[in-house]
Amino acid sequence: MKIFSGTANPTLAKEIADYLRIRLSEVEIIKFKDNELSIKICENVRGVDVFIIQPTSNPANEHLMELLLMIDAALRASAKRITVVIPYFGYARQDRKVEPRVPISAKVVANLLQAVGINRMLTMDLHSEQIQGFFDIPVDNLIAAPIFVQYLKGLSIGDSVVVSPDTGGVVRARFLGKKIDAGLAIIDKRRPKPNDSKVMNVVGEVKGKNCILLDDMVDTGGSICQAARALKESGADDIYCVSTHAVLSGEAPGKLKAADFKEIIFTNTIEIPIEKRPDNMTVLSVAPLFGEAIKRIHEGESVSSLFL
Repeated sequence: MKIFSGTANPTLAKEIADYLRIRLSEVEIIKFKDNELSIKICENVRGVDVFIIQPTSNPANEHLMELLLMIDAALRASAKRITVVIPYFGYARQDRKVEPRVPISAKVVANLLQAVGINRMLTMDLHSEQIQGFFDIPVDNLIAAPIFVQYLKGLSIGDSVVVSPDTGGVVRARFLGKKIDAGLAIIDKRRPKPNDSKVMNVVGEVKGKNCILLDDMVDTGGSICQAARALKESGADDIYCVSTHAVLSGEAPGKLKAADFKEIIFTNTIEIPIEKRPDNMTVLSVAPLFGEAIKRIHEGESVSSLFL
């Protein structure tokens, strides 16, 4: 088994390799002045089980192209099997036709990855689970919930409610609430256009409660901050922001810092620069979960128990 990392999140890749007690294998990635990429795998991978770690985060197109070229390099070097480890799967929100004459971009990305020659994909908290059906190869969609459960139990938050910021995240919120013995509430919102949402009302009892706002990702920060304000107006006490993917586009770090969150909790599926981290932000590592999944895939063992 050999593990390679692109440039999107080398810190997480190093943590995964450390968990597995192996070193990251060497790859040479050069960007020319016209922004073309040159990839060279610097080790023999003939007959080797290859894992390539690369979230397709911002800049999504550049990181995706880098991943595709790394896959092709490994394939042409006669790797036995190629598994892509994409902690954050970009384009996942474009998983259906919402109006005429638009692409299903998540399906296009799936086609690209399969066309280049991957054998398996490992990811975490897909925005839409049905994206697994876009692939004709095995897809393991890990969930960050076990990491959040362990951390939140350590905080000993009393009288708590897990709040889904929209109806699409209710299953995720219910699962976490059951694990930490918390109630459930839902924010009813409307999204008139991309990256713009309007909170309508809060469904559920939150007055006097400590609220854990749970979402799969925070992009511009508008939805989660609006939801926090709605909870405060409904009489909530402390509010925690909990999310797997810290996309944090544009002014999102400033919005989160200005919002009245007791604590902001992310994972490191996307590398978060220090300058984007307010003092009340905690970043939890998903390296042990990915490391264990990679180990089990390599050894032909069950990965399903990691989803529970």
